[in-house]
Amino acid sequence: MKADPSAQLKLLDLQSIDSQIDQLRHQKARPPQAAEVATLTARRTETAGWIRDQQIVVDDLAVVQKQADADVEQVKARRKRDQDRIDAGLIGNPKDLERMQHEMESLERRITTLEDEELEVMERLEEAQTGLSALTADLAEIDARLTELLAAQEAEQGDLDERIAAVEARRAPVAEQLPADLLALYEKLRASKNGVGAALLRARQCGGCMLTLDNLEIAHIRNRAADDVVRCEECSRILVRTDESGL
Repeated sequence: MKADPSAQLKLLDLQSIDSQIDQLRHQKARPPQAAEVATLTARRTETAGWIRDQQIVVDDLAVVQKQADADVEQVKARRKRDQDRIDAGLIGNPKDLERMQHEMESLERRITTLEDEELEVMERLEEAQTGLSALTADLAEIDARLTELLAAQEAEQGDLDERIAAVEARRAPVAEQLPADLLALYEKLRASKNGVGAALLRARQCGGCMLTLDNLEIAHIRNRAADDVVRCEECSRILVRTDESGL
């Protein structure tokens, strides 16, 4: 393939622009916040699961406490009813009165036991509620940080989009100055050579694969016409010759 030396030099301009675009797209695809966002998102899912489990514990204990409260009140109501009967002199038979007094003592013991159980449930419920509050606070902190990170990421993504658009606007005028066959070869090589289709031959070194050409290859290139499109034997990229090539 042949191409005017000035067109070959334009390839370097196009390559520079394309490399800038690739770099910006690479930055956009890998935002600096991504790792922390992923970690926090995983933590959020885990914490939300713990909150659901802890809420079940709190709800169950609240039911148990409500029942414990009801049991205590029920026994206290029975004690009061019996005490009121005794105080009103409604128990005339001495044996019935003695039996009633024994029952009152039993009720007192039962109330003490129920109140101890009620207190234990209250303590467990308070502990569970404290744990739930701590988890909820953790979730709120995670959400706040995620909101901050995602806002920063969105702003940076918007900035990168603008920069990419600005560089892409410079590309078309340069590409239009290149012969169609040269541009097609360049695009094909770019697609298969990690984004680099053309490179400067500087001081006998290929700017694409960064390998130094041997003397035989340098001699071969030196004897090529100026409008010949030269390719690197190692990486197949287009080699653009200038006064810096060391030929």
